[in-house]
Amino acid sequence: MRTIPRKEDLTTEFKSDIKGYSDGDLLDEIVGMTNTKGGILYLGVEDNGDITGVNKKHKDAIGVTALIANNTVPSVSVRAEVITEENQDVLKIEIPISRTVVSTSSGKMLKRRLKADGSPEVIPMYSYEVVTRLSELALLDFSAGPLAGATLDDFDPNQRIRLKDIIQTKPDGEKKLLTLSDEELDKALHLTTEVDGKVYPTVTGMLLLGKENRISELMPTAKASFQVLEGTKVRVNTETTAPLLEVFEKFETYSDAWNPERELEYGLFRVAVPEFDKAAFREGMVNAFCHRDYTMLGSVRVLIDDEGLTISNPGGFIDGVTLDNLLTVEPHGKNPALADALKRIGLAEKTGRGIDRIYEGSIMYGRPWPDYSETTSTNVKLFIQRAKADNEFTKFIADEQNRLGKPLSIYALMILSLLKNEKRLTIDQIAAITHLSDGKLRGSIENLIEEGLIEGIGTGKSRSYLLSKKVYKESKHSIQYVRQTGFDQVAYPEMIMKLAKTQDGIITKQDVSELLKITPDQAYSEIKKLVKEDKLYRMCGGKYTKYKVK
Repeated sequence: MRTIPRKEDLTTEFKSDIKGYSDGDLLDEIVGMTNTKGGILYLGVEDNGDITGVNKKHKDAIGVTALIANNTVPSVSVRAEVITEENQDVLKIEIPISRTVVSTSSGKMLKRRLKADGSPEVIPMYSYEVVTRLSELALLDFSAGPLAGATLDDFDPNQRIRLKDIIQTKPDGEKKLLTLSDEELDKALHLTTEVDGKVYPTVTGMLLLGKENRISELMPTAKASFQVLEGTKVRVNTETTAPLLEVFEKFETYSDAWNPERELEYGLFRVAVPEFDKAAFREGMVNAFCHRDYTMLGSVRVLIDDEGLTISNPGGFIDGVTLDNLLTVEPHGKNPALADALKRIGLAEKTGRGIDRIYEGSIMYGRPWPDYSETTSTNVKLFIQRAKADNEFTKFIADEQNRLGKPLSIYALMILSLLKNEKRLTIDQIAAITHLSDGKLRGSIENLIEEGLIEGIGTGKSRSYLLSKKVYKESKHSIQYVRQTGFDQVAYPEMIMKLAKTQDGIITKQDVSELLKITPDQAYSEIKKLVKEDKLYRMCGGKYTKYKVK
């Protein structure tokens, strides 16, 4: 069986070695891959995937490893081995992601990218991209450094007043900062830095307190836009290079005008239900400005249209952050100094877990989860779908949080949301959707069971979970609860036999799994019961075993 992929991508490279691939070109490819995502280079494979074999001069895997280590700065340590595929020897070189920026010994800095047709190529890495790469690796804080050309005269006194007002009025603002002098405050928030005995504004300082005309002149990348579309009609379209404190205030005001809110009343309680959760909007906007790449042209864009709310920013996820671990990865960003300042003045989530607030803002109203799927290596895009709130689920969450006297964790909210929509899921199915680790998932499930919010059915791998009897009863959906828990004993056999009879008396495990929305193991267990009762018999074996009605 072939183990070599059949196509190249960002982390897979094929190189023909029939004529002896040059060592210089090989080093370029290695440097480009280690400066991007790492990956595997197969020497002895054509671009179309045909395996033609490695040249004799490259069959010494140890020698190739030494060649790469001796001709890269800093040295790249690869793993190389000769493997045999389709009766041909191929040199497989595994390249790690570098924790810094690597060049060839001749001084070439390179990176890897995908062309328009989807094929990869190695291209030069320019000087400004070095800053971007180091920021992605959390090795450089661009926002903490001095901004070239800026002086303390570029600070706007009105923005300083605005900053102090925010600290005073925001619940999470550090009030002790207000006791400091302006110079001490600037130093505490990394708004200034000292170079050769002279104080200069940092990038963070200019972003927060800078005069708009000077930000526009010195940081043309620090743009932001707010747009509202109704169908194809443009209702709002504004672009600004104002300091961030002013931008946040303006954008929240714009958002309020296009974010209708209604109150849900039940008993003694009232719950405000906005079109888009305000805390989620604020955290999405803060994340966009905190984690954007300020060395790249482009703007932070906020768009409200018929589909929903989109917030995007230049620069991809920081190294180590993926779509799968957004909710579990340790919080860190491209611009720590800026993020720290926003936390301390009270605009950003103190824990650095703003992503939790973004997810919570959709889940607690029974709406679809936030979507980051359109994020690329050069742009992060958050989409929050415009959807009707589930009033019953909103009441349920509010009741439970009032009863517990504390908010439910984001993991608990995710599990409850899934079970509300999917009715019954195994732990493997929940893990596949949430990407939570086994420990966190099991811990959250056990807590929810103890609180009486969910319950389990079955044992072993086939054990599944659903909302508890109490939850169904309180939402006046007891019939649904009986349906979910009672199918096993009552309806499953009848449904299986009915399906078999509509298929010329033949049924498979896959048919049963799809029909009842249960796991293959559970489906096999149900079929075994019918075989034992002499209603079905095994017609043929193999991977797709068939059973026939007697």
